[in-house]
Amino acid sequence: MITVIYVTFVFIILRFVVTVFNFVSDPKLRRVNKPYTDFVSILIPARNEEKNILNLLNSILNQDYQDYEVIILDDDSSDKTYGLCADFSSKHHSFRVIKGKELTGQWLGKNYACHQLAQQARGNFLLFLDADDQVYDGLINSAVHRMYFRNLALLSLFANQQMETFAEKVTVPLMHYILLNLLPLKLIYLVRNPMVAAASGQFMLFDAELYRQNQWHSLTKDKTVEDAEIMRQVKSAGFNSESLLANGMVSCRMYKSYSGAVNGFGKNALAAFNFNIFSFLIFLLLLIGGPMIVITTLNLNLITMMLGLILLPRVMISLLAGQNAVRNVLLHPIQMFNLLVIAFFAIQRYLTKTTTWKGRSV
Repeated sequence: MITVIYVTFVFIILRFVVTVFNFVSDPKLRRVNKPYTDFVSILIPARNEEKNILNLLNSILNQDYQDYEVIILDDDSSDKTYGLCADFSSKHHSFRVIKGKELTGQWLGKNYACHQLAQQARGNFLLFLDADDQVYDGLINSAVHRMYFRNLALLSLFANQQMETFAEKVTVPLMHYILLNLLPLKLIYLVRNPMVAAASGQFMLFDAELYRQNQWHSLTKDKTVEDAEIMRQVKSAGFNSESLLANGMVSCRMYKSYSGAVNGFGKNALAAFNFNIFSFLIFLLLLIGGPMIVITTLNLNLITMMLGLILLPRVMISLLAGQNAVRNVLLHPIQMFNLLVIAFFAIQRYLTKTTTWKGRSV
């Protein structure tokens, strides 16, 4: 029992230190007023996105950067996605929509869609966005500045998350919580080791020349979590890359239902542990089981110390992510339970090879 408590506190303290580092270093994209005129290709893979796509397209149209083209690839949608995009494009000359080719070989859907989009792009920079994103003033100009300032081949941003339903509020915050609790984001740029990598496919900005030379989506054609794998590929090739928080300049509503969140997060959960189920279970045991064992001791001093080391990072991460800190603290136990639910389905579907996304096996 003493050993378990000791290991639990070491784990909690390490995560506390990582969170404090992230909070103090404040790894956000900074707004920059210096104007840039580089031509940016905004590339959007879309599969059955009729409920989201116009929100994104209108947000691009209404933001302040003007030197861009927008290409939407309809990835075999069965809804009105293509028609909506075609109608919008007919009214705005900087926008166009293309039909994606049929999947072939080892390609996964989104990876192949992004690869095709890159082949159509003419920009100095290639900006991949998810169809459920929305962008705001300052985003593209500030991101282009960052590319030049850091001499980056790739900049990825973790978007602010829109959450409206209770189901979203007890699942979606897990993304930022685990990310900022385990990885000092600044190290992605500072450390050359490709294992120190994280990225979000919701915003991936590439130097177009380097992308065309390396064809990073082609290199990761069969990877379920292609964003982090591309970041590792970029670093392995010796180029600079960086991941930051979006600082309110791009937002995303990832899921609108509990089942959608469980399925979506479950698709990626094991990838963070290189699909090693044992490592994933050890992580969950320390994250959730350890604190429960501490509580069973009924030692008020230990419990109080543990709660402080858990809840203070919860507040810091919420503030970094632009989320409601009080709500996340109150919902923390439910979010941890939902992490177990996500883990259960992730492991079950991985072992039975039944993981799907948007109607396709992955």
